[in-house]
Amino acid sequence: MFKKILIANDGSEGAFKALAAALQLAHSYKARAHMICVEEIPWMLGGSSREEAVSEKEMADRKFAEVVAKAEDEARRHSVELVCHIVIGRPAPAIVAFIARDGFDLLVTGFKSHSALYHRILGKTTDQLVELAPCAVLVVK
Repeated sequence: MFKKILIANDGSEGAFKALAAALQLAHSYKARAHMICVEEIPWMLGGSSREEAVSEKEMADRKFAEVVAKAEDEARRHSVELVCHIVIGRPAPAIVAFIARDGFDLLVTGFKSHSALYHRILGKTTDQLVELAPCAVLVVK
């Protein structure tokens, strides 16, 4: 059923629950598994210079290095090869563009609850992914 699965991982507990579910699916369907981590950096939001952003991108890579290492260990336990990607941008648009470009069948993401005010102002990344993703979306609680 699923041949290519993308797991969105921000390093949260919910994201790792989603990772475990996605790896089980990938193993069952013999699907290719990819994981994406998205780092928002201030210059993209109008907060700092591009030079500062380069060092922030390096910091993001280091920040996500631990997430990637933990995810790769989990993938080995499930006997699944996991390809990891760290990208910069706003999470929902970056993930949606990545899905469209690389043709994924399924996006697996964790659920993270925020306040009603936060949701009204910015929207939830998970809600945006469910609405915008050009493939099936599995939200794991």
